Amino acid sequence: MSELIAVTGATGRIGGRVVRRLAGAGLPVRALGRDPEKLAALPTGDTRTASYADTAAMGAALAGADTLFLVSAHEGPGRVRIHSAAVDAAVAAGVRRVVYLSYLNAAPHATFTYARDHWHTEQHIRSTGVAFTFLRDSSYQADLAAMTSPDGVLRGPAGDGRVGAVTHDDIADSAAAVLRATDGAHDGVTYDMTGPQALSFAEIAAALAAASGRPVRYVPETRDEAYASRAVYQAADWEVEGWVTSYEAVATGEMEDVSDDVQTLTGRPPQSFADFLAAHPESYRHLRRD
Repeated sequence: MSELIAVTGATGRIGGRVVRRLAGAGLPVRALGRDPEKLAALPTGDTRTASYADTAAMGAALAGADTLFLVSAHEGPGRVRIHSAAVDAAVAAGVRRVVYLSYLNAAPHATFTYARDHWHTEQHIRSTGVAFTFLRDSSYQADLAAMTSPDGVLRGPAGDGRVGAVTHDDIADSAAAVLRATDGAHDGVTYDMTGPQALSFAEIAAALAAASGRPVRYVPETRDEAYASRAVYQAADWEVEGWVTSYEAVATGEMEDVSDDVQTLTGRPPQSFADFLAAHPESYRHLRRD
């Protein structure tokens, strides 16, 4: 009998893709999320409504599961605590393996503040003694397109740094490959999930311009300029810091890694940014035609 795989964030961009891949392969998969209507649309009859912060609900939702695919919670000051509670609930429910969607170069002093949360979550998972695999993803290619303003400006303090951005589909395919394996081959392994090349923000802007047929340019900012240009959103301090430091991590070289781990896990090379844009014109549809 196949092991039961529980997938959190099952209505999101990664979790939903993973559920569809596992269900399509005929594997028993339980989809966890907060919206029962969205869960009902997934191709599995086994769904549970639960949030990470509700330990009792998480424990009940994970009863009988062998493996947990843990998609990180939305950013916030208490994210590590919420992750830890979800992991503890999984262990108490009898889950024997955790596959965690982490972040590239997660470290306690990473430039990107959210990457620090991922490192602390990894350490907590290690401390439980359960088998684990960490998938450390780079920035998402779709997000690079979304970060460009409607008037065709991509701005931030990334300097001349480069980023090996990856697609959601490549992450989902890699995660599904790890989750399907029951022989322990991936236990204790950390995989870096990147695209096939590291691009500067000037090159990213050029790729968007070529795909859209519209002018797109990269405008480097200083840290002060980056904070000032984002003040209009009136977001919380921790959130703005996350936005700004995501660019600064590119400038420091923390996002330039290019790995062959996607190909190792899936048997095919990861998708390039140009190919992603060609396949997903909706990703840059917000750019105006001036």
